[in-house]
Formats: sequence, C-alpha cells, structure tokens
Amino acid sequence: MQDNILMADLLLPNIDKTPDYYENIYPTRKLPEGARVVRVAPSPTGYLHLGVLFVSLVNRITATSSGGIFFTRIEDTDKKREVKGGIEDIIGGLKRFGIFPDEGFISGNEQKGDYGPYQQSHRAEIYQTYVKELLRLGLAYPCFCTAEELEKVRNEQESQKIRTGYHGKWAKHRDITYAEAKALINEGKQFVIRLKSPGNEENKVVFEDAIKGKIEMPENDEDFVLLKSDGIPTYHFAHAIDDHLMHTTHVLRGDEWISSVPKHIQLFKLLGFKVPKFGHISPIMKLDNGAKRKISKRKDPEAAVHFFAEEGYMSDAVIEYLMTIAASDFEDWRRANPDKSYEEFKFNLKKMSVSGALFDGVKLLDVSKNIVCRLSSGEVYDYVTAWAKEYDTEFYNVLTKEPEYSKSVFAIDRDVPKPRKDIAKWNEVKEYFAYMFEEYYTPCFELPENIQKADATAFLEEYKKVYSPDDDRQEWFNKIKLVAPKLGFAAETKEYKANPDAYKGSAGDLSTVLRIAITGRRNTPDLCSIMQVLGKDECIKRIENAIRG
Repeated sequence: MQDNILMADLLLPNIDKTPDYYENIYPTRKLPEGARVVRVAPSPTGYLHLGVLFVSLVNRITATSSGGIFFTRIEDTDKKREVKGGIEDIIGGLKRFGIFPDEGFISGNEQKGDYGPYQQSHRAEIYQTYVKELLRLGLAYPCFCTAEELEKVRNEQESQKIRTGYHGKWAKHRDITYAEAKALINEGKQFVIRLKSPGNEENKVVFEDAIKGKIEMPENDEDFVLLKSDGIPTYHFAHAIDDHLMHTTHVLRGDEWISSVPKHIQLFKLLGFKVPKFGHISPIMKLDNGAKRKISKRKDPEAAVHFFAEEGYMSDAVIEYLMTIAASDFEDWRRANPDKSYEEFKFNLKKMSVSGALFDGVKLLDVSKNIVCRLSSGEVYDYVTAWAKEYDTEFYNVLTKEPEYSKSVFAIDRDVPKPRKDIAKWNEVKEYFAYMFEEYYTPCFELPENIQKADATAFLEEYKKVYSPDDDRQEWFNKIKLVAPKLGFAAETKEYKANPDAYKGSAGDLSTVLRIAITGRRNTPDLCSIMQVLGKDECIKRIENAIRG
C-alpha cells in the first residue's frame, strides 16, 4: 500500500486534490423522477456528420420527452486530428437544425452550465486526480513500453494466433515496483499510465442495452491506457469521469462503441461510480450494389449535413425525416398530429431500429414537400432568398429586385386550401419558376403531336382578342371554350369523347397550347394565376412570339 502511494506521488507529483473535492463541486442534479440526462460528445475533427446529427437528435428528444437535460461536451483529447473551427461547425450545425443544448457548448466559444468545463482538454487535472486515486489503490501502473516494443508484442501474438492486446503475460510492466519506475523515470523514459485490470476474459459481462436489449460479452482483461504520456486521458477514461461528474444517466451513442462497453463498465465499477444506462444507436445505412453499408464520408455527399443546406432542404424537413428513422411509431403519431412539433412526440428508445435504417432520399423529398406546401408565399420568399443569398447570388439578386413580384410568383397555387406539393428544396425553385423571370425564361413552342401548328396559331390569334388579365379561373377557361368551336375543337372534353371524329380536340388541348406559349412547358401550376402575375403586356408578347415562331 505504501508503495502504491509513493508510486502515485512519483507519477503525478503536482496533483494534490482528491476525488472528494470534485464530487463536492459537481453535486447530484436535482431533477424530477425519471428525467434523463444525456449528451452528445463529438470530436472537433471536421464537419458535422449526418450520424452526429442523428445521435444528437435522439439524445435531444430523449431529454425533452423525459423532462431531462441534454448537453454538449467536446472530446478533444486527440489534438492531432482537431480541425480549426471544428467546434463552431458542429455546434453551429446542430443549431441550424434546431437542436439546442440545455448545457455545454452553445456556440464555438461559449459554454453554459454548472458542470463544466465541457471540453476535455480543459479538464486534465480532474482526470489526473482520479488516475492518482487508482494508483493509490493499486489499480493502475506506469508502462514504459515503446511503440516498437508494443508492435513486437502484437506481431508475436498474431504469429501465435493469440488475441492481441496488452494483457496477461504480455503486460510487461504490470508488476513494476516503485523503485523500478523511479529508476526509469530518472533515465528520462517516457511512460503512460494503464489500468491494472482485474478482469478475466472467461467471465461474462451482461448488460441491458436501452435500444438493443440484453447483450453478453467477455469481461475486459486488457490493461488499457488511462493517461497518455502527455498527461491527457484516453476516451475510455475521460468519458467515465465526465459522465459520472456530469451525472449522465443514459449514454446514447453509435453502436461502434458496443465492443468497448466491458471496459467502460469495469472502469465505472473500479472507480466506485454508478454505471449509466448504455444505449447503442445503429448507423444510418445506404444500399450499395444491393448490399447494406454504413453511410460514408468518402462515398456519400449526404454524409455531411452541409449537403442538405446547400441543396436547400429545410432544417425542419431533415429533422422530420430523421424522426421517421429514429422511431418506428413516429409516422403514425404524425398522421394523428399533423400540426404539432416533433418535440411533443413521446420518444421511446425501444422503438428504434436495432439493425440500422436505410437512408431514403425519395422519402426525404416527400417529407420535405409536405412541409414546404404548408408554408405561405411570404415564408417561401424569406426561405428562398436566405438560401440564395448564401448559395446562388445571381438568383438572390433576381428575387430581390422586385420582392412583391417574387412573392406573387410563390403565391401561385400556394395560398389556397390545397396547395400543390411540387417543391421539396430551395435549389429547385429557380428551375421550377424559370418562366416567371425574364432572366431565366426560354421560349419554347413544341406542341403535342395531336395539335397542328396552324390550329395552334389560329387559336392564339383568336384568344388574343378575348383575353383579359382580370378574368378569374372560370371566366378564363370559358373564353378558351368560346374560341374552341370556331376552330373545330370541342368546348367540353365530354363532347370530344362522345364524338372524336367530329372534333380536332378539346378546349383542354387548347389550354395546353396556351400554356406552352406562355411558359414553354406542358405542365405548370394554375395557368390563369401565372398569366395574372406576368401581366397582360408580357402575356401578349409571349403569345405573339409563339405565333411568329
């Protein structure tokens, strides 16, 4: 015991606090019964990944549904992989999608909450205090193995077909004495501090995963690293200290961490901590040549949430779609509660997929159309111009040149009881409404095969005489029906169907001719409304161009 204390002081001479000091600083949270304290703890190593957004959403809705706390913690112990601006990108990305933490990082440089700092690189002394306690208890020791020595051990294990790792007889410094350690330190040898695992691989660890159910795994017997040679902890150790002191009740994270659970449970127990509930979230999958695979940063543009912003998806649409992945009962709830916020949904971790849901771009588009169709024309204008200002400056300048005109364009078939569901994302708007803006309109008078050019031209000549921009939809179509019989077309479709040999077509065919003349397309929103917005002068100009064309 005395050697253990001497060893602790030798390895961490500047640490003079005890764990009790921090237990008092970070007291138990006072929350309602059943409230869950959860977190997302990304590393600032690049852009916000779709997987991190998904895990963050699951944690956020878990906290919201239980009246608990959701916090963000930055796990930046691996400084070599850190990207400048990475924290801002991740936290800013979460906020962009409406995911706001109750505690932790709320921007790239701002934290809030009583359990910080919420950045691992600023908590080194806390970790070292707990490591020193493990040293005093004989549950940790210094390891002076070089990278070359560790590689040699691995090669020997592989050649003998033995499980690789620093365990059992392969743990060279497991029984190092205080005197031996002191001598090596005096020689200037670098060291890490490892856990002295009491585990046995033949024993089993059984735990109830909050998502996947009962899981049984071999007990950890590896003497894994707690503190690296620079005094910074590994993830395994740091997260155990942080989740204990921050009183995390549920560790909800990607299922790539399942293999580490035996290490983590062992750590919590050796440190005398209550083990949190673990829940492992299956990744979002893609189909690749008929086989499922995890969505990839390298292969899939949608792996980066920047993709959704650049494409012009509404944040609400992406979150709504991810909720359909997160909970198998969400879509039923949404049908019964079309106007409620997803935050009112009572989320149940047991309703999550245990194998990983496929990313469905078609379904995302459908979800997005349902959300966009409920927006007013003014809201669409605001969203589109905000998107265009960032991603399409030319289109932004066109839209904002005459704001009221642009709003009237977006009002077509929108500010009505049953709006069309045509637009899913903002990068579609320019092409969708190109014929409404002179900068993008391209005349095209390609007629259906059943309409002769002479008949179309004659119709346009006659229609010019009766056209009025003040006509409502009924009067507008009545005038087409008025012209139709003069040219051998049926005024009503039913007339044409009853005796097709007597007519060249119906008034509906002629409305298609007019649509092509005005927009250059066969399918558009309500043509009467389009013509009202374009105005008489522009409509007459386009009709005359079609006649000449």
